[in-house]
Amino acid sequence: MWYEIKDDHIIINVKAIPNSSKNVIAEVMQEQIKVKIKAPAVEGAANKELIKFFSKEFKISKSDIEFIGGMTSKRKRIKLPFNEKIEQMLKEKGKK
Repeated sequence: MWYEIKDDHIIINVKAIPNSSKNVIAEVMQEQIKVKIKAPAVEGAANKELIKFFSKEFKISKSDIEFIGGMTSKRKRIKLPFNEKIEQMLKEKGKK
């Protein structure tokens, strides 16, 4: 499963694809979601862009987004507060 809901948070397994033409959730796979990020994977730029993207996409404060693992990897675990926007995304993406 690419996500795990715990209390009032959700943990998402993300595969970040840096140097993309735009920021977008590209694909939902069984174990992770692929997120294309405009920023390069240099000096944390892609991580910052990923936080900015999730913040805007799900209407979450940047300070509420937390990396649990994978700061230096393309495969990341990210903890977000669970809200209506995330619930809507789960329904749209088919809860794969």
